[in-house]
Amino acid sequence: MIATYPETSGKCLINGEWRSVDKKANVINPAHTDEVVGEVALCSNELVNEAIESATQAFKKWSRSDINDRSIRMKKAADELAQIVEESVSLYVRENGKALVEAKKDLLRCVDVMRGSAEELLEWWKPEEYTDGQKVQIRRRPRGVAAVITPWNSPMILTFKRVVPAILAGNPVVVKPATNCPLTIMKFLKVVAAYFPEGVINVVTGSGREIGDQLCTDSRVRTIAFVGGTETGKDIMKKSSGSLQKVFMELGGNDPAIVLEDANLDKETIERLKGGILRAAGQVCSAIKRIYVHESRHDELVGKLTKAFERVVVGDGIQPDVTMGPLNNESQFNYVNGLLERISQTDATVVTAGIQLDPETWEQGYYMLPSIVTGVQQDSEIVQAEQFGPVIPILSFSTIDEAVEMANDSQFGLRASIWTLDEEKAVEMADRLEAGAVFHNNHTVFKDLRLDFPGLKESGVSRETRHGSLELFADSYGFAD
Repeated sequence: MIATYPETSGKCLINGEWRSVDKKANVINPAHTDEVVGEVALCSNELVNEAIESATQAFKKWSRSDINDRSIRMKKAADELAQIVEESVSLYVRENGKALVEAKKDLLRCVDVMRGSAEELLEWWKPEEYTDGQKVQIRRRPRGVAAVITPWNSPMILTFKRVVPAILAGNPVVVKPATNCPLTIMKFLKVVAAYFPEGVINVVTGSGREIGDQLCTDSRVRTIAFVGGTETGKDIMKKSSGSLQKVFMELGGNDPAIVLEDANLDKETIERLKGGILRAAGQVCSAIKRIYVHESRHDELVGKLTKAFERVVVGDGIQPDVTMGPLNNESQFNYVNGLLERISQTDATVVTAGIQLDPETWEQGYYMLPSIVTGVQQDSEIVQAEQFGPVIPILSFSTIDEAVEMANDSQFGLRASIWTLDEEKAVEMADRLEAGAVFHNNHTVFKDLRLDFPGLKESGVSRETRHGSLELFADSYGFAD
């Protein structure tokens, strides 16, 4: 199929110049795998080295720039990006697979992050003073070059929530998007980069392992912001230890939702549960990936959630009637189908529901209908794994202690949710759950994008909750009499 490529297709950005490279790979549409949406540059080690050096040289001036100037530049860039959101949605859908509504929200949030962080910067940068017998100021300064490595599942918002605060805090960046869907990121970053000095924003693409290794072992890189799998995160920590780089990571998740005996399972609640499970076809680190429901409400929940799944329209996200698009890539598609195939060979019950928008082209994309799995045990693979797809296991419990124990029985600790009419009980349970954030009667994202709560255990490293990650890209120091 014929596609219209963005101007940055197959290029990388180094020191203000968009460069073409010899080696490239195709970016395909997961809804129609015969459509090439664009190309991704496969950057050499030499180009990555140039990008790091470009950022290193830019740091000398950018780190000393006026914060009001930084804020103004970011706001102006946000204003221009806001004008191209509508025209960019279809590109994002075609390379990522999300439904139109979800894709547009992602792009608008990028603009919101820019505006909100630009305002936050002015207050955050002010020194904090303590005068208990001695005048002490806590002041902030930029850390140095930041490497931002982002994934394919929600590439836009996860890139901008790292790039924006890094730049505002005075640090040039080297951005490494996922090769599966880098095109919209680069289109947006081209706009943003034009408002900043050369070398403040650099973009390299290609092999995650090769480029990642280079960024993690280069002493000129002082901060690594990574979003992706836990095993890759562990590898980054090992390799970055040689120069004691600061790491900021959002890793895997296996989020539990606990439905108590008194939960209100009305239509709105079921829709919230469905949204928490199937957002981006379940390809979200903080999606609901297992449900624990009180034994007295098990059958009711399964029945109502099944009916909700039956109304899910699966197809090409570019179609307005679609409520869930395809999985993003062949590897993830095969992994999730493998999980279902293995669990289907046990005593578990798998109920698959939903509507195929276009059955004739179903096999042309990485499409899956959503599935509910019951009759499984806590140690089952489908419960312990991070499915990252439209599959949800549902288990029952008899006591709150049992529910908390099962919810915490995971290597992950990203998000959790408690569904009950008793808010006091929800707070008590939240204190016992091993998660970076706990939602009550919902399982979603924070509306205030300045808030960020990394996960516990193997779900994240570094903690910053108030300033949209600005603190993670700066060093604090004391100045005293």
